[in-house]
Amino acid sequence: MATDVPPHLPPVLRPEHPPVHTLEELATHFARETRGELTGTTLTGITLATADLRPGDVFVAVRGVNRHGAEFAAAAAEKGAVAVVTDAEGADLAEATGLPVVIVDDPRGLLGDLSAWVYGTGRDDRLPILFGTTGTNGKTSVSHLLEGILGQLGLVTGLSSTAERHIAGHVIVSRLTTPEAYEMHALLALMRERGVEAVAVEVSAQALSRRRVDGLLFDVAGFTNLTHDHLDDYADMREYFEAKLPLFLPDRARRAVISLDSAAAIEVVARCEVPFVTIGTPAIATDPGAAADADWVVEILDERQTGTEFRLSSTDGRSLTTIVPVIGRHMAANAGLAIVMILQAGYAWDRIVAALERDGGIDAYLPGRTERVSGDRGPAVYVDFGHSPDAFEKTLAAVRRVTPGKVLMLFGADGDRDPTKRHDMGRTAVEGSDILVVTDHHPRFENIDTIRATLIEGARRARPDAEIHEYSPPEVAIVEAVGLVGDGDALLWAGPGHQDYRDIRGVRTPYSARELARRALRDAGWPVPEPRWPVPYSD
Repeated sequence: MATDVPPHLPPVLRPEHPPVHTLEELATHFARETRGELTGTTLTGITLATADLRPGDVFVAVRGVNRHGAEFAAAAAEKGAVAVVTDAEGADLAEATGLPVVIVDDPRGLLGDLSAWVYGTGRDDRLPILFGTTGTNGKTSVSHLLEGILGQLGLVTGLSSTAERHIAGHVIVSRLTTPEAYEMHALLALMRERGVEAVAVEVSAQALSRRRVDGLLFDVAGFTNLTHDHLDDYADMREYFEAKLPLFLPDRARRAVISLDSAAAIEVVARCEVPFVTIGTPAIATDPGAAADADWVVEILDERQTGTEFRLSSTDGRSLTTIVPVIGRHMAANAGLAIVMILQAGYAWDRIVAALERDGGIDAYLPGRTERVSGDRGPAVYVDFGHSPDAFEKTLAAVRRVTPGKVLMLFGADGDRDPTKRHDMGRTAVEGSDILVVTDHHPRFENIDTIRATLIEGARRARPDAEIHEYSPPEVAIVEAVGLVGDGDALLWAGPGHQDYRDIRGVRTPYSARELARRALRDAGWPVPEPRWPVPYSD
């Protein structure tokens, strides 16, 4: 239950001209009971967090793990809230503020529908075409590829991903992978105001479990894969998998595209309750035969440092050949999934083919996704957000295939997050590299020495004779790592990707792996190109 938001995070984005409703209308639609006078009061927004509250808002107070949100009702009233929506327990706490109280049985469960009603973004309202992508790896990449291709089709686009929010070309740093329901609906209302025609949304398992996408109906849902991750949030892989499946039900999506590249896809297909098509990439699939039998197949044609060429073909004879501007067979798979999702949304095949041929391939920028930050001379240095064994394996293999020399892997692991994957992270990292450098990532409240020791233990078990280095903090590690490679070699720094901070004991410390890598390269005498991102890092 969020009642406050750290001040360094960007504000919730809202429509400039929200619909105006009365409390009486809200009560008619949602209330089980009311307290106080509702007559004559209007509302223009809704929030779960007092830090996001603006005058005219309804404050939704839910029971948290340790406290009830209604304990913050007085603060909400001081900031201009016009009413409190809460349960019976919260009503007793909120009544003393003098604000009208609307009592519902499950305020958290109702937040999505409340937000959709407040902002006019329900499934029956006029909205942009909505694309939602879920899976362990690839969600962000597919979302950015969707946006890029849709832009090539001439559409005004929007995006909500782990990395960024985009509104008709305006870029904002993200707060959560998938925003809270009230933020998501406000964002969509603002996008609609600004003429956005299609929106790509990254949908995490947590977003579905925590009801952050309630009240939305996606035109097309996409499934990438399922691999070991997030067991800090879920009891086991079965629970994690089950959390993703609601996206493929009729109350969440109209149709779907399912990648057959991971073993979990078989069950996704069996339990999908909306019309769907399948796609497979035999070169990376757990079961190449099943992937080859998909409705759409991605065939890898060429891999080079500037991108990956592939052919996408269907069982009905349609085919296109294009390039995704990122290395890796898995990136070609992500691009194929994005293209088929756009096709399933109703955009014409010939229009898609013509746009990609005109532009010489897919025109998309994927922040922190195997992003090359180095120049034409010296080691090729890539910064990547991957933080799971499967992501390490695929990305290292991609780097290996385009690197004539040695491959160095630099990485750390999140503190206070799924420790069960750390040995496998170390094993996969050392198996795919010639040199391994272990450092820190987000330690949070966990001991950084213990985290590194576990990663190194996993690596040593797999390759006792491997060249393994340990440096802390990462500002030192990247300098040392660059000194271990030369012209023709490659350095993959996995974990930080696009992020501009490190979480150290609850404090977000400004930090940019991309800029640190560029600085280390310059100091070593190698040229670096101008960055495509704002430079947030400073001493």
